[in-house]
Amino acid sequence: MGKMFESILPEHEAFISKQHLFFVGSAPLDAEGHVNLSPKGHDVLRILSSHEVAYLDLTGSGNETSAHLEENGRITVMFIAVEGPPMILRLYGKGRVVLAGTAEWEELAPRFTLLPGARQIIVVDVHAVKTSCGFSVPFYTYEGDRPTLQKWASNKGPEGLHEYWQEKNVASMDGLLTTLGQKLSTETL
Repeated sequence: MGKMFESILPEHEAFISKQHLFFVGSAPLDAEGHVNLSPKGHDVLRILSSHEVAYLDLTGSGNETSAHLEENGRITVMFIAVEGPPMILRLYGKGRVVLAGTAEWEELAPRFTLLPGARQIIVVDVHAVKTSCGFSVPFYTYEGDRPTLQKWASNKGPEGLHEYWQEKNVASMDGLLTTLGQKLSTETL
């Protein structure tokens, strides 16, 4: 059975630090809107405190999480054990997007290796932690991170990434404006 906690405990932190993959879930308020679930790889998640985590969000073909956070802030981060003892751990919270060029970015960015294609940092204020058995999660073996996204982003370069963000990352599939979209709409090119 699942157990609820009010904060990230040391044993939770130890479990999270061993995972090579996590998932981020968010949704718009509109009942007809699309729920988003995104897998995240690479060493991009940092535990800032027992009530706060952040992850370096890399460029993708969409930016749903940002749009949902702008609208309602709700976010869930899930980790699953695919090696070792079974467990699922979820962090429930309110999230916000931090963009480059802000004071908060300057404070948080040194905690990360800024990988090619870094587009924003997602910060989650955690209000609940839930663990569950994970008995049905199969075993998998970690072979390494795929280099594809970093190569793609490096080949695009800063100007190419900026153009891609304008084309693909300004709004969610339901038409909600992202934090990056708000910033790009005020820039003069």
